[in-house]
Amino acid sequence: MSNTNKTLILALLAAITVGCGYSKPAPPSTPAIQQLNPASATAGGAQFQLEVDGTNFSESAYVTFNGVRDSTPVVNSGKLNAMIPASAIVNAGTVPVTVTNPGSSGGGGIYGGGMGSSVTSAPVNFTIN
Repeated sequence: MSNTNKTLILALLAAITVGCGYSKPAPPSTPAIQQLNPASATAGGAQFQLEVDGTNFSESAYVTFNGVRDSTPVVNSGKLNAMIPASAIVNAGTVPVTVTNPGSSGGGGIYGGGMGSSVTSAPVNFTIN
């Protein structure tokens, strides 16, 4: 086989490999919290709805309040509503609130892939008076 034929075959194989249509899923955007509403609650108070305003919230984003994940309904990419139980505000103090965008659940297969990495916002403090 001539060098020209070998070069042609290698170029064809490279083109097929590149054009196979596989692309690695993009990682989720990092969410950012801009404001909590309300910003505080009274210790020993009743459950309440916490509105988390910010940016880059995915459709499956969730709020973590003092280390406990809430099943959060996403209103839009800039607003989440979390129901905070009374048991989470029993004691006065400051607790962290974060938003997490879960990673993709793309299949692994022969191309690797697998579960994408989740990304979590910087914590914002919530005050329990």
